[in-house]
Amino acid sequence: MTYIPHSQSERQAMLEAIGVDRIEDLFTDVPEALRFPEVSLPQPLSELEILQELRWMSESNADLDHYPCFLGAGAYNHYVPSVVDHVLSRSEFYTAYTPYQPEVSQGTLQTIFEYQSMICALTGMEVANASHYDGATSMAEAVLMAIAVSRGKRRKVILSPTIHPEYRETVRTYTQGMGLTVVGDDIAQLQGTDLPLEKLKALLDADTACLIVQNPDFFGQMKSPAELQALADAVHEAGAMFVVSADPISLGLFTPPGQYGADVVVGEGQPLGNAISFGGPYLGYFACRDKFKHKIAGRLVGETVDTQGRRGFVLTLVAREQHIRREKATSNICSNQALCALAAGVYLATLGKCGLRTVAELCYHKAHYAAQQIATLDGYELLSQEPFFKEFVIRCPRPVAEINRHLLEDWSIIGGYDLSQTYPHLENCALLCVTEMNPKEEIDYLVEALAEVSHE
Repeated sequence: MTYIPHSQSERQAMLEAIGVDRIEDLFTDVPEALRFPEVSLPQPLSELEILQELRWMSESNADLDHYPCFLGAGAYNHYVPSVVDHVLSRSEFYTAYTPYQPEVSQGTLQTIFEYQSMICALTGMEVANASHYDGATSMAEAVLMAIAVSRGKRRKVILSPTIHPEYRETVRTYTQGMGLTVVGDDIAQLQGTDLPLEKLKALLDADTACLIVQNPDFFGQMKSPAELQALADAVHEAGAMFVVSADPISLGLFTPPGQYGADVVVGEGQPLGNAISFGGPYLGYFACRDKFKHKIAGRLVGETVDTQGRRGFVLTLVAREQHIRREKATSNICSNQALCALAAGVYLATLGKCGLRTVAELCYHKAHYAAQQIATLDGYELLSQEPFFKEFVIRCPRPVAEINRHLLEDWSIIGGYDLSQTYPHLENCALLCVTEMNPKEEIDYLVEALAEVSHE
């Protein structure tokens, strides 16, 4: 039975208001033979029967509760403590509406403030916000900030070709029509999976607004703090901003970008307590130096006191034009991503510094163990340069698509990312990811499967 809230008289009044007599008149542009096609539906089922059928259908999915997964490339399978979902399920946190009224939004405002504080501690920055859609848009917003800081006088953006391909595409989508020059990410410059930073330095000039690198990069490889500090010095000498995109889990173990000269640090916050799901929603974190805080997009929560001296939290510094007068806003970011930020905040608070370091160490050591074992197999070659974090590149004896099909169909393993899709010169190369969720037994099972697959 269908429930229709409007009475017959109300429906008639609405039809008269738009100048038609019957509801059928709304569909006159649709050919008559196609207006009411017969739909073959199964007989109705009870709730119990529907749940049983859906459960049966779900067993056909290659989900990560049943299949070992070695696929990363921007979305990662990390453990989410049960307390994260418990806190997110509280009804007071469900709404995504911007907490303009601090007198009734202290809980939401405090969770955003705590999240911002932890992101600053992770990245080595002074200011962070809580409202970017994903890692790709946070990078694009960094470009817009750099343009705004130069007051539009600098129009050149330098991207490393080792940045996630979709992030680079998003930067171009965001800035199309702005008259910017986006350079540097010609993959022909790559030496296998590596890019000498001197090639990026050579592109710096007086028109450069920012230079962006990813560390660990898309291939999982890491540049040393000394190398990146030298690059940051060259960027600053040219009067530009240095932007770094980083895996937040890696920051639990390695030097934060703030300590090697970054002006803005961005990245994907999904590994911090947000499930992979089916592509989102995700969380783009964004942090910057204090001197750039007035150019930051999205929400910014600050700590203050009320008239009685009690601690409180408010939206601060970012003008309301950012949200309600869109033609004067510094960004198109408006929807509040605070629920995903809350998940990240609860995750970080639950793990603490020692717990996050442990997760990062497990990823690092397990990935290196997997890479070493696979590299011993006939026909396989490790291409990744040391050091790498939790992802590495393996050249395979057969096309990656074929290997992945065999892994899935014959071994129930979700394989790596086929790099030839975005880097044609890396034909037959797979980007494999190992996290704390992959026990040694799964890694050994993958190695055994790859050995068998190579001989089929």
